[in-house]
Amino acid sequence: MTVSQATRDRVVQQAGALSTAAVRRLEADLEWYRALSAQDRSWIGLVAQAGVAAFVGWLRDTGGRGRGPDQQVTADIFGSAPRELTWSVSLSQTLDIVRTVVDVVEDQVLLLAAPGDKVALREGVLRYSREVAFSAAQVYAEAAEARGAWDARLEALVVDAVVRAEADDSMQSRATALGWGSVASVTVVAGSTPSGSTAAAVDALRRSVARLGATALAAVQRRRLVVVLGGTTEAMKVVTAIADNFGPGPVVLGPTVPHLFAAGRSARAALSGLAAAPAWPAAPRPVLSDELLPERVLAGDASASRVLVDRIHHPLEGHPALLTTATAYLETGGSLEATARALFVHPNTVRYRLGRIAEVTGYDLAHPREAHTIAIALAVGRLSDTPPVEWRAGAPTRTRRIPSEPA
Repeated sequence: MTVSQATRDRVVQQAGALSTAAVRRLEADLEWYRALSAQDRSWIGLVAQAGVAAFVGWLRDTGGRGRGPDQQVTADIFGSAPRELTWSVSLSQTLDIVRTVVDVVEDQVLLLAAPGDKVALREGVLRYSREVAFSAAQVYAEAAEARGAWDARLEALVVDAVVRAEADDSMQSRATALGWGSVASVTVVAGSTPSGSTAAAVDALRRSVARLGATALAAVQRRRLVVVLGGTTEAMKVVTAIADNFGPGPVVLGPTVPHLFAAGRSARAALSGLAAAPAWPAAPRPVLSDELLPERVLAGDASASRVLVDRIHHPLEGHPALLTTATAYLETGGSLEATARALFVHPNTVRYRLGRIAEVTGYDLAHPREAHTIAIALAVGRLSDTPPVEWRAGAPTRTRRIPSEPA
């Protein structure tokens, strides 16, 4: 059915009054609209007026028989407000606006209809409002997609800054934009990139972390997936639950640090552990970077060497009998009796000293893996105490200071 020319002319003449009535109805009926800032209310008012104007133009041009607003008309309606308005007004609230404006238009326009035009005019209003509602949904979908892409870029930049230990002002502003300005208890996790769509894998990982009550930033860096886990002091429990979101191979957790801006230390440990993990085929998945200290030392991680020396070698140096016992026990292949004979003491004395070594260092020589760690720590400690060697003419000679030379 087509609306008559007489009705179209009347609607065109009353376009201004319809727009004014629509904005007044928004103020009267929508409580959340009244709570918005003056600027946001002004933008919404422009959208409502643009919607009424577009309807009037569509009715004038098509007589109410068109399919609805085309892309240009839709752009005229929603292009009058900035894209940022989608952040302060939800899709549900936008549909409230459409519904309210449509009610006003329907009530007012039907009074202008010429005899016999009311049914056709009502159908035109409903057809138009339906298409505008779909258009609004499309605007929000596009805004969400653009915002998601922007957030993904910000997220990748923040993770890269964490890996590089660049806790500067730019990282702080980006982290704040992502809602990470005040996130505490941060742990960096590193593993291999899963096969298939990396974007889908990262999204699945985030959802899994959220279900566990934590939050995560993630980025794929070539063949490795780096996750910055926050808001939980039970990182191992969370990572165990989401380990399947990583690719095959080891998954390594760095130490938990107080906040994001100290996460560089956790990232260094996690990535060092990931590089060294192949040296321990039996390593659990996931595994703490601290459990990979011996392998990290062998891979050339200077910080791991310092940690082992501080934890094991230096404490044992303060107890010469314990250091001697640990050395003898390792050299005799972990034999209690052979160690006692080498030290000329009773086996019970060796047994007592082994217990003291565990108390002092936190590592038990009776456990093969921990004995291996102590052996590496003692070797590194001895090397750190050894004067440097100067190579001359292919033969090593120890450099030493001549007493007569000035210090």
